[in-house]
Amino acid sequence: MSAKERREAVLEAAVTEFAARGLHGTSTEDVARRAGISQPYLFRLFPTKKALFLALVERCFQRIADCFAAAAGDKTGDEALAAMGDAYEVLLEDRTLLLLQMHAYAACEDPDIREATRAGYKRLWSMVERVSGLPFDQVVAFFAMGMLINVAAAMDLPAVDERWTSWCPKSPAPGGTGQASLQTNHEPAAAR
Repeated sequence: MSAKERREAVLEAAVTEFAARGLHGTSTEDVARRAGISQPYLFRLFPTKKALFLALVERCFQRIADCFAAAAGDKTGDEALAAMGDAYEVLLEDRTLLLLQMHAYAACEDPDIREATRAGYKRLWSMVERVSGLPFDQVVAFFAMGMLINVAAAMDLPAVDERWTSWCPKSPAPGGTGQASLQTNHEPAAAR
């Protein structure tokens, strides 16, 4: 296996470990074991645990950006936002990605991680603004709802059948036919 392939294998192993325990709770020994390599070899690929985590943060935001771009395609305006919102709901079914993203936000006390997380979020924001062509306040609402959806997904609120969770999108059917949760025009299910 080439060093590039080994690096990819380490990133795949590391995402599971960091998603479960975060930056400070994850040991490089556990990552190396999961990747099937020695800890010294892990440090040849990534000089520090933080460097490994930063690579995962970058990968996390890139995966979301790729998802948004594919979903939007040639769409613009509200249609683009709806497509990106539906695609994000499907993406959030991967709890590993969701929890890694939440750990990235939680680790922002570190200036390097804060900067990488800001940069990733800014790239997403800029892309959504450019692709949708919508006014700033609609982009703000899109991302605000997105963060609310992250928190709801982390707590698995869609599985709670109570009035206070009725706004939560339920899992979309295959093909992205779920509610456009990242839109701003949601009414609680009870209000419809």
